[in-house]
This record gives sequence, C-alpha cells and structure tokens, in this order.
Amino acid sequence: MSKTPSRRLYNLVQSLSGPEKRYFKVATRTDGESKYLHLFLAIEEQAVFDEKLLQQAVYGDEPIQGKKFSELKAYLYNLVLKHLQQYDEQTSVDFQLKSLLLDVRSLYRRWLLTDCRYVLKRAKKLAYQYERYGDVLAVISWEKQLAYASANIDFLDDNLARLRQEEETCLANMANIKAYQALFYELYTLMRKNTRNTPTWKEELETVINHPLLAAESQCQTFHSRVLFYRIHSILRHQSRQLDEFYHYGKKLLQVMESEPVLLQEDVSHYIAALSNFATSCGYLKAYDEMQECLQKLKKVNPITLDDAQKIHSQYYANYFALCINTGNFAEGLRLLKKHFKEAERLDKRLFERNSFLFQYFYIYFGANDFSQALTYLNQWLDLPHTVEQQDLQHLAHLLNLVVHFEMGNSILLSSLLRSTQRNLQKRGRFNAFEQVFWQCLRQVNQLPGQREQQPVFQQCWQKIKALELSASDRSMLRFFDFESWLESKASRKDFATVIQLKAAAP
Repeated sequence: MSKTPSRRLYNLVQSLSGPEKRYFKVATRTDGESKYLHLFLAIEEQAVFDEKLLQQAVYGDEPIQGKKFSELKAYLYNLVLKHLQQYDEQTSVDFQLKSLLLDVRSLYRRWLLTDCRYVLKRAKKLAYQYERYGDVLAVISWEKQLAYASANIDFLDDNLARLRQEEETCLANMANIKAYQALFYELYTLMRKNTRNTPTWKEELETVINHPLLAAESQCQTFHSRVLFYRIHSILRHQSRQLDEFYHYGKKLLQVMESEPVLLQEDVSHYIAALSNFATSCGYLKAYDEMQECLQKLKKVNPITLDDAQKIHSQYYANYFALCINTGNFAEGLRLLKKHFKEAERLDKRLFERNSFLFQYFYIYFGANDFSQALTYLNQWLDLPHTVEQQDLQHLAHLLNLVVHFEMGNSILLSSLLRSTQRNLQKRGRFNAFEQVFWQCLRQVNQLPGQREQQPVFQQCWQKIKALELSASDRSMLRFFDFESWLESKASRKDFATVIQLKAAAP
C-alpha cells in the first residue's frame, strides 16, 4: 500500500461537509473501536494540523511498529474516497449513468439481455435529459452489441441507419459544446492576463468578439452551448462597458438557465456566476430593487461543492456591500458586515479570499464615520502584494489615506503624508490633473482652522474636478471611490452618506 502524506489525509477529512461526515460514520459504525475511526475523529476535531497529536490519539503511549501509521493513513484515505463515491452516487448523474452502464455489463455477462435493454432504456433517457452525449454513444454501442450477440438481424436492419444518425447527432452536439467551452476558456484566460489593454491582448479579444459562434443563438445546438453563448456575450459587454447590453445578456442567460431547472441540480457553478453578474449589471443601471431580488435568489441556491458555498457567500456579500455603498446605506452595510464575518468563520479557509473584501470593509466603515476601523482595513489593503494591474488601485489607496487622516484630524501627520504622496505619484510618472487638484485642495484645507474656513476651498475644488476632462483610465479609477460626493459633502457641509443617498435616488 503506497504512503499517504498526513497533510493530504487531513485536508481530505477537513474538506468533508457535515452530511458527508455523518454518512462515513454511519457506513463504518459496525467496525466499532477501529484505529482508522479513531484517526478520522481525531482529524475531524483538529483545528490545526499536528501529526504527533494524531498519532497519540490513535496509539496513546504505545510504540508504533514499523510502517503501521503510514499504512493506517493510506487505508483511511482510500476508505474515505470509496465512501465519498458511494455518497455522490446518490445525487450525481455521472455516477448514476456509470452505475447503469456497469449494471448492463454485469447483466450481459449473465446473458440477461431483456434486463440489459430495460436498463439501457433508462440510461439513454437520463443521458439525453442531462445532455451526456458521450453516455448516449455508449448506450447505442451496447444496443448494437446486444443485437449482434443475439443475432437479431431484424433489429439491425430496421434500426442501423437510425442509430448511425443518432451517433452523428451526438458527436455534433458534443463538438458544439466543446467549441463553446474552448471559446469561453480562451476569453476567461484573456480577462485574467496581466497583459490587459496591450495591442496583442486587444487583437486576441477582437478575435473572440468576431468568432462565428457568437453571431447568433441559432449556432447553439444544446442547452449547455446556449448557456456558454450568453455567458461569453455577457463578459464581453461588461469588458466594453456596454452596461445596457450587459444587463440584457445577463437577464437572457438567467432565463435560459432557469428554463431547465433539472440541469441546475447537477451543476450550479454557472448559475452562481450568472446571478452574481446580473446583480452587478442591475447595480450599474440603478435597478436596485431588481438587484436585491437577484441577491436573495443567489443566497437561496443550494451549493453542491465547497467551492459553490464559498462563491455564493463571497458574491452575495460583495454585491450586497456594493449596493449599500452605492446607495449610501452604510448602517445596513455594518449590519451585513457582522453577518458576513460570522458566516465566513464556517467557510473553508483555503477557499475564502478575505483580501478581496478589504476595500469594501474600508468603504463601509468610512461611510459610517468609523475612520479608525476604515484606516485599519485601508492599511491592510495597501500592504497587499502589488501587481502591474493593481497600480491604479495603489494610487487610489494613497489618496484615500490622505482623506482618512483628514477626517481623523491628524493635521501634522497629514502634512507629512501630503509630501510623501506627491513624491510617490511624481516618481511613478503619475500625477494627473485630478490628483493634482485634489492634492492641492487637501494641502490648502489642512492649513485652515475649521470647517467654515475650509468650505470655500472645498467648493472651489469640487467645481474644478467636475469640469475636468479625464481619460478613460482616470475615470475607471474614480469608479472605486466617490471622490466627487466626498468633496460635495465638505462643500455643502452634509454627511457623506446623505450626499450618496440623494445621488442614488436621483433619476
């Protein structure tokens, strides 16, 4: 028996859901006080991996002979996988189809051909229902084999042409799905590259946009192809900032997916992404009621995998935090933060990406006037590793650092930060018109004693920034934080949240 590293076994047991753990315990309970069950329970209870404690839980103080512990780990690892397969057979169509085809093999070896045909009929119906065309081909192969083995010439004479046509249709459908999958993964890779907006990247994106498969939905031969067709179009519209079209394709995608609820029971990953993207598109168009309805639907999705559970949590809260930020409802944002932190404790730490939330944490605390907490999360965000595509966000973070210290009344520290920020932006060859006006405004108000004296400076700065003609990249950066509303709040001496609420309510 090959060795199984303790860490692999630990990760496997820790990855099991509550129902999966219960299934394993019930399935093995007849083994009583076996050592592998002691090891399973010890791993289940261990919050941080410690191999010595695991050995002690199984063997106590008795010496471990030879490779006994290594063999025990390997046995438990394989046993857990075996029972997971049995567990998945209850819900997975792939496992059900595999089991049915194995049943056919067993029945065929015992020459129970009538039973074989009965099972094949069930398998073909299930395979077509879930668009498992590879399994349909396997069923057709068995149908021909049964006719040949029993010398059923009449069946072959009557059905051979039909079976050949059925095979060709299945192969065409499989090719159609794979073509859309290839296009989807090509686009996904492009969106994740660090070479974004370079000439080569734009050429590759243009190739995807002009691909013949995207010309019309009529090119799609299957449900899965239609799902990928609308997902690709949705991503492309988001990338090009065609927000009305992003909303349109997102809504159509959900209509297509929800037209086949049975298929959603097998794999919800695309559905989770579709709901999240549609919620985002609603936010862009200020369709906030529709956005909330979509998020409630997302929250109710039943996850199939650990990754599903993590994505539902992350995308639900990321969108809901964005809703609170864009509508100025920071009190609701604080309430949601508490729920989010509590639920995140139950998520798999390997999958939950806390860093992706840091900026939203900052924004909500800032909008709620808890500047100390806002600064904590802003500093954590600033400490993240820098990549080329994050440079604009790093510039943004430095400007926000100035804003927070101004709000906290740290005038002496702010004077120093203003100088260092100016040097930093100039050094990077980045000190655009907006940054210069904003920096100059903060430098001036930091030298004034109070709000009454500062207000005219803020009013002047606010008007200047509204009149600026900014590049697309500069506008893109300003979408992350509403500097104009903050300046307006200081110019009008209103609360930042109030200004955002009024803006969100405007038609």
